[in-house]
Amino acid sequence: MIATNVFGWLTDPANWSGPSGIPARIEQHLWMSFLALVIAAVLAIPVGMWVGHRRRFESLAVSTAYAGRAIPSFAVLVLVFILMVNVLPSLAFGTGPTVVALVLLAIPSMLVNTYVGIQGVDADTVEAARGMGMRERDVLLRLELPLAAPLIMAGVRVAALQVVATATLAALIGGGGLGRFIVDGSAQQNTPMLIAGAFLVSALALLTEGALYLVERVVTPRTTSKLA
Repeated sequence: MIATNVFGWLTDPANWSGPSGIPARIEQHLWMSFLALVIAAVLAIPVGMWVGHRRRFESLAVSTAYAGRAIPSFAVLVLVFILMVNVLPSLAFGTGPTVVALVLLAIPSMLVNTYVGIQGVDADTVEAARGMGMRERDVLLRLELPLAAPLIMAGVRVAALQVVATATLAALIGGGGLGRFIVDGSAQQNTPMLIAGAFLVSALALLTEGALYLVERVVTPRTTSKLA
């Protein structure tokens, strides 16, 4: 009976239109996740590349990243929300705190995988490249980065999966996204809406994982082959 009701809710045309419809909520969810991943990548990947290449501040970078992983997602969102309520109250409700929290959650995986991938490039290969006259920038961008690309992409995949799943919490502080179906369904005691919302979040997370896996398989071999 519940499965039938959920299927009925998902196939109801009324739930596929308007600012509160499924397409609109998916768009909001994807926008929050995409924005957070882009900001996290801009912050984490260059730092991971520099740390891995220079072999400096490794302990600090890794300790900071793992400390970030240890904090529960909901706790991060609450802390960011409280901070923004006191500092920027006009931006405290909605997607702002969620994006900030998602950035903080995405950074550890990207930073650690980038650092480990760059540092893991064979030292003899790096020295041979330097012996051939390659500048440090070229060693990093043309040698180490392509070889570390699979591990970096794996970090992006992990971060993306966590971000898409955690973006659901935006609804708890007045934000949009698919989490609205879960929160509103719970508040209205509308079980089909609640379960459908959870299903949509899970499906979106799996589709994101699959898409990034294909990107890793398709893009990385071409890059490596070109620069080999």
